[in-house]
Amino acid sequence: MPTLYVVIPVFDEPHTLEPCVRRALLAPLPVGWLAHLLLIDDASGQATAHVADRLAHELGGPHAAFELLRHARNQGKGAALQTGFDRVLSIANDGDAVLTQDGDLEYDPADWKALVAALPDAAHGAVIGNRWERQTPMGLWGRFHSLVNRVLTLFSNALTGIRVHDMECGYKLLRIPLLRAMRPWISERRFGVEPQMVAALARLHAVVREVPVHYNPRDRRRGKKIGPRDGVEAIGVIVRERFRRNPPSRSR
Repeated sequence: MPTLYVVIPVFDEPHTLEPCVRRALLAPLPVGWLAHLLLIDDASGQATAHVADRLAHELGGPHAAFELLRHARNQGKGAALQTGFDRVLSIANDGDAVLTQDGDLEYDPADWKALVAALPDAAHGAVIGNRWERQTPMGLWGRFHSLVNRVLTLFSNALTGIRVHDMECGYKLLRIPLLRAMRPWISERRFGVEPQMVAALARLHAVVREVPVHYNPRDRRRGKKIGPRDGVEAIGVIVRERFRRNPPSRSR
């Protein structure tokens, strides 16, 4: 029976973390699939750490489908995903898959079923979510965020050859053999991990599909952490990965 390993990076999300995990536990999946959640606490403050500890106490255990991993210092979303990926690769089988899920409730775990159902049979199969097909009313920040993401996606498409509508989407689903092949190429510590993963998909000639997903954007006042600096860094990552010939160093 295949397992969907869900890597959830979190940093200082005391109000959304538990609702996100509760929704994840109830998320429907295609028949025959099981879910295993890996929560990566990227050195959050006391409030979030308390929530994570309580969830681990309630849901964790030797044979439980929930794990809590921690960073001793804050390293960024990309670093948290890498910690989760390494753990997944140590326990998963080739028939399994891994999905990235933010812990801030911008994404709805109810979309997991559609994502997994679209997963190509190829060993190097992947699915990327598309937030913009199901457009919802947005404020000024939401429209600006959407515009920046679309520009970055067009730039990424031009340099990688992969044609997607939402390169920055936090929903990326990978078969385990693909994750294993991609892992040496993933090194970005912050939000640059998103374009770096797409560049790795292109490098490995992955079979990539898209699925529309629900999206509930929030602004900086409500805890949004990505900012202008990350957009500039994304451009640098896209350009660098286009011309990279060898995997980056994995030293931490």
